[in-house]
Amino acid sequence: DEEKFRIKTYGFGELAQLYLPDATPMARLTDYASITRNKTLMEKLHNLGYMKKARLLTPEMVKEIVAVIGEP
Repeated sequence: DEEKFRIKTYGFGELAQLYLPDATPMARLTDYASITRNKTLMEKLHNLGYMKKARLLTPEMVKEIVAVIGEP
């Protein structure tokens, strides 16, 4: 049985790996860049306290990411 995705605190790399499990770290970095170019999502994340080079995403931030790009 596949484990259901949980909204919780994630490291940015950990969350990226859930979205792109077979991707190389460089591919995940590219995916990160595509997220940061999404102005609406980044505004929501900044309003929740996200700062450039943050390593951890709060459950509220993860919830916004999932709302915009879907579950991994």
